[in-house]
Amino acid sequence: MPLDLFLALTLFAVVMSFTPGPNNILLTASGVNFGFARSIPHMLGVEIGFLVLVVACAAGLGLIFAALPSLHIVLKVGGAAYMLWLAWKVANARPAGEEGALLSRPMTFLQAAAFQWMNPKAVIAALSAIALYLRPGHETPDLLVMLVVFGVSTILAVATWAGFGVALRRYLRDPVHARIFNVAMGLLLVASIAPMVA
Repeated sequence: MPLDLFLALTLFAVVMSFTPGPNNILLTASGVNFGFARSIPHMLGVEIGFLVLVVACAAGLGLIFAALPSLHIVLKVGGAAYMLWLAWKVANARPAGEEGALLSRPMTFLQAAAFQWMNPKAVIAALSAIALYLRPGHETPDLLVMLVVFGVSTILAVATWAGFGVALRRYLRDPVHARIFNVAMGLLLVASIAPMVA
C-alpha cells in the first residue's frame, strides 16, 4: 500500500474509532459502572466484531447493500430501535451491586460483537473503508493492512473510552451524580442515532 494511502487510511481509522459514537458511549458508561477489568469482554467484542464486519464488507456485503437498498432502511430502523433500548438501560443504570440495578453486568463479548452489525456508525465505517482504501488487484494485501490499522486504532479507542469512564468513577460515587451521568450517557447515545438515520 502506498504511503499516502496508508496515512489516509490511518487517519480515517483513528477518526472513526476515537470520535464519540454508540460503542464509545457504552464503554464509558461501562467503565463508570463496572470498572476496566469487567469491561474487557465488551472491549474485545467491539474489536473482534468490527474486524469481522470489515472482512464481511470486503467479501461482498457492500455489494448486497448496493443491490438491495432496502437493507439500509432495515439497518437504520433496527439499529435505531436497539440503540434506543440500550440508551434506556444506560440512563436507568445504577452502579453494579446496587439494589434494583438494570445494568447488573457489562455487555458480554458476544453481545458487543453482535452489536457491531446493528451499529450504523460501524457499518458505514466498514463499507466506506472498503470503498476508499481497497485498490483493485491489491485487495488481499490492502485488506490485511486495513485490519491491522483498524485493529490497533479500535483497541486503543475502546481502552481510552473505558478508561475515561473508570477515571470518572471516583467523582460519581454519589448516587445523584452517578444518576445524572447515566442519564447524560443515555441521552448522548440517543443523540448519536440522529446523524446515522438521517
